[in-house]
Amino acid sequence: MRYAVLGTGDVGRTLGGKLAELGHEVTLGSRTKDNPAALEWARGAGAGARAGTFAEAASSAEVVVVAVGGRVALAALDAAGAENLDGKVVVDVTNPLAFEDGQVRLDPVGSDSVGEQIQRAFPHAGVVKSLNTVNCKVMVEPSLVPGEHQVFVCGDDVGAKEQVTGMLGEFGWPAHRVLDLGGIRSARGVEMFLPLWLELFRHTGHADFNLEVRKGH
Repeated sequence: MRYAVLGTGDVGRTLGGKLAELGHEVTLGSRTKDNPAALEWARGAGAGARAGTFAEAASSAEVVVVAVGGRVALAALDAAGAENLDGKVVVDVTNPLAFEDGQVRLDPVGSDSVGEQIQRAFPHAGVVKSLNTVNCKVMVEPSLVPGEHQVFVCGDDVGAKEQVTGMLGEFGWPAHRVLDLGGIRSARGVEMFLPLWLELFRHTGHADFNLEVRKGH
């Protein structure tokens, strides 16, 4: 499979590295072709790893993973080009998170989500929200957290969600631990989890944790 991972931060490099390790062709996309972090990543990530602009990464990909900050996700995808997203699965792992005046802020929140914004802006792409509720290390190595904890998917395109569920399976998330929350509107709920995630991070002192949802009898 050919993947584009848009974003050169910890999340982008971690996801791109895991996909390359699994044998996929991966282009790490950034605003500029000569981004130092992307070039360094490509040198160390194996034969199938490349670096390029957002547009170069998306044009050659079958699946596009959005791993930039949530508040700049639309700008990154605009730079990638709608023509390079049409008919493709777009995996949104972002959160619209910022720190202002010492406080955590989400924008949008409540009445919208980044996932919905992306789907509206690129209606011919199959947008799937996933992985934004766990640390990037847990994203690709769920065994760091013991137990039957879960990850979520939501999106309007059933086929796209099935494809992302397959990708998650390669990461180590068995299908029964991938909870389908329904349409892309459900992205609002998982994005609003982030303030609680940050409180749990402060409480536990590390990021290797997750939620386990259990049903009563």
